[in-house]
Amino acid sequence: MTSTLTRSCGRTLALLLALLGATAAVAQQTLVAGPQGTPMELTQALQQARDGDTIELLPGEYLGRLVIENRRLTLRGVAGGKPAVVQGEGKMREAKALWVVRGGEVTLENLEFRGARANDGGAAGVRQEGGKLSIRHCSFFDNEHGLLAANDTAAELRIESSVFGMAPKVVGGLYHLINIGRIGKFSVTGTRFQQGFEGHLMKLRARESFIGYNFIHDGTRGGASYEIDLAAGGMATVIGNVIGQGADTQNPVVLAYATDGQPWERNALYVAHNTFVNHGWMPAWFLRVFKDHLPADTDIQVINNLVVGPGVFWLGAPGHFEGNRQALAGMLRDIDTYAFELAPGSVWRGSGVDPRRVAGRDLAPQAEFEWPVGTRALKDEGERWTPGAYQR
Repeated sequence: MTSTLTRSCGRTLALLLALLGATAAVAQQTLVAGPQGTPMELTQALQQARDGDTIELLPGEYLGRLVIENRRLTLRGVAGGKPAVVQGEGKMREAKALWVVRGGEVTLENLEFRGARANDGGAAGVRQEGGKLSIRHCSFFDNEHGLLAANDTAAELRIESSVFGMAPKVVGGLYHLINIGRIGKFSVTGTRFQQGFEGHLMKLRARESFIGYNFIHDGTRGGASYEIDLAAGGMATVIGNVIGQGADTQNPVVLAYATDGQPWERNALYVAHNTFVNHGWMPAWFLRVFKDHLPADTDIQVINNLVVGPGVFWLGAPGHFEGNRQALAGMLRDIDTYAFELAPGSVWRGSGVDPRRVAGRDLAPQAEFEWPVGTRALKDEGERWTPGAYQR
């Protein structure tokens, strides 16, 4: 009797597992859309997709606006060969975007967004309005704003291994490559920012920001203003980046913190193991903290950064500075080919302080930017730490 009951329970369990597997398979299908409507239009695929599904976009140009509202989806270009390009069609009447992601949990992969324009100059390649958005291996070129996130304190945005560049050269346009409102969490890793014009490469107002292991470099003749503007303060970590300002910059500040005068309830800035570069002959203001906009007890830790070119770094900035070094361009391996690591035998190699125990925090870099996008993991350097974004 016991044996029969056991076999019956086993068959029931097996049937339940099979049903659950079948349900999962149905819930996670992949739909394929093409720019010419073959095998189906992108809008049709979006209508048919269920939460958890993936929509793959075949190579080619996709025109027209798309709104993805309260969905849990992945939209990705087919890897290899020509890209799937979301292309603007002249000026939009509203300052929205080529694609609007409104709520939900959406991942965009292997896509290119290009040519967003609006009558009021506020168009974006992608606009986030709440929810959780992940951007992976995407490119944003020639948009008034590459990516724009509207104010929503519950929203989260994550960018990985992507490229932002070619801000429109419109005098007075003040276009930012990314423009992030007062959202909950923002992170960007392994991503390249280049070729700004008048606006900032990155304008951020998130409550929590992590900017790690990126190539935020405007080019030798770049015309952007700030490279990074952490306008609303907040809890911000800037670690392991190459941050370069061009000779034609519109503003000498490279990294700014709390410019808006409306900081979050909690504010702290941690700047560690970055390589700051000024390509101009006029002095740069590598780090500017607007301390009058911040509570007096705001924690600011600036550890093991490498500052290349003329300018001021710690002058007039509050906080704890340790292990930072000034260098000339000739002290790097080859600045003209973007080899920003210190040359072999440099006196500054191994001269940093231990970043693992800084005011109770671990500010040791875990990776390095790897060209053209992405990161390379680092091993623990033990007791020898080199200032700047590269330990190699």
